[in-house]
Amino acid sequence: MDNNNLGLYLKALDSANSGIIITDNSLPDNPIIYCNKAFEKITGYSHKEIIGHNCRFLQMKDRNQPERAILKKHIEEGTESRVEIRNYKKNGDLFWNELYISPVKNENGKITNFIGVQNDITDRKKAEQDLREEKASVEKKVDERTRELQENEAFLSSIIQTVRESLLVLDPDFRVISVNSYFLKTFKVTEEETVGKVLYELGNHQWDIEALREMLIKILPTNNPVIDFEVDHDFPYIGRKLMLLNAYRIEFDGQYKDNILLAIEDITDKRDIDRRKDDFLSIASHELKTPLTTIKTLVQLLERRLDKGIDEKFKSTLHKVSVNIERLNNLINELLDTSKIHSGNIEINRQPFDINKLIHETVDNSLYNVSSSHRIEIKGKTNAIVEGDEIKISQVLNNIVSNAVKYSPGADKIEILLGNVGNFVKISVKDFGVGIDYDDKSKIFERFFRVKDVQQKFSGLGIGLYVSQEIIKMHGGTIWVESELGSGSVFSFTLPILKNEEK
Repeated sequence: MDNNNLGLYLKALDSANSGIIITDNSLPDNPIIYCNKAFEKITGYSHKEIIGHNCRFLQMKDRNQPERAILKKHIEEGTESRVEIRNYKKNGDLFWNELYISPVKNENGKITNFIGVQNDITDRKKAEQDLREEKASVEKKVDERTRELQENEAFLSSIIQTVRESLLVLDPDFRVISVNSYFLKTFKVTEEETVGKVLYELGNHQWDIEALREMLIKILPTNNPVIDFEVDHDFPYIGRKLMLLNAYRIEFDGQYKDNILLAIEDITDKRDIDRRKDDFLSIASHELKTPLTTIKTLVQLLERRLDKGIDEKFKSTLHKVSVNIERLNNLINELLDTSKIHSGNIEINRQPFDINKLIHETVDNSLYNVSSSHRIEIKGKTNAIVEGDEIKISQVLNNIVSNAVKYSPGADKIEILLGNVGNFVKISVKDFGVGIDYDDKSKIFERFFRVKDVQQKFSGLGIGLYVSQEIIKMHGGTIWVESELGSGSVFSFTLPILKNEEK
């Protein structure tokens, strides 16, 4: 097929209303290697967030659907299938997917790919559900009673007053209808000075803030809330405050229709504490780096001057010292990287390099002494040339493999899987260890986050994966984990391909 025809076919697929994907059955876990624009629109994920994943990621935590078993059976048998399955968009919204899958075979009859076509049938499902709900008089009474409670002013006011966060209810003209005591206390005003007044006129116009006006004007025309909007302002009497604002349009019927709920969180002290913590990390890391470098040099000098007659126990002890110095050095480097990332000062030295060669060299040169009880197996290959920082990408692989070894003490191997998925190279590290709970997977890449169940069993600060995620982001890729408790974990990341070398 010539390039003109291929381009025409791809344009045709992109113009389709149905979501279309193609998976590569020859690669481990049958990953997605192509998706059209409709698939991105239906799921809410971008192209680079889709490529390399197995289709199951759309079910999120909803893994017990019988349709999954049906799909698995047909894929194993290499036959066509049609199911209606619950999927979830990137923002967590449920949508019903009418999914068709069909195998693609080569001239030898071997299945090389699967084509999936999906249609969002949420509206049809909702209509079916609405018909059932109309027949359920009890549910209707509950809905009516719930609406009455929501419209009850005393009920709403009690919620506002008990929240330890500044809350205001505004009418469509931004006039204050209700305010809680926490707001009055924080900004040193009275209820008489606040209720009934336009927000911008409060306290001699101290709330007439351009950023606040811009935020509120965007709310009423849409149903979208404003989340975590930062406002930095110098207030009379209380000084400069950094505030986090969240605004929601109230969609109740009746007297509260089109009102705005405005939540204000004072994060001045929190941000200052974070800044001081980052400063401490940076200073402490630099101060530790200098004596550690000296110690490392001296230990290396001792190792080079060891005579053949030296006691083996002394040699073993010196080797353990060297290994732990290197471990401490890596930890300090991660702390420095964390500080640089948070301050936006981390540097990426971009050069084209052979990713396949880098993976093998990292395993041979850096990971050979990670564990004497685990063997590291590399499966698959890629001839991809990637543009980026070799040292940083090697650091990512080191972090992931070291974690795989740490959290699989009862296993004896770690697998590294390589392959091309569309315009990306995909690297996966598979362990056979303790696994990760679903609720923790969304937090696993946060700075200093550690799973509670393993904190006592395994050492660490919870920064390696945070640093790894930021490095991969800077390279235009994505990183994610697939895991279940007791079934091990697969950490994967993708990097854009600069070009492919013919070998």
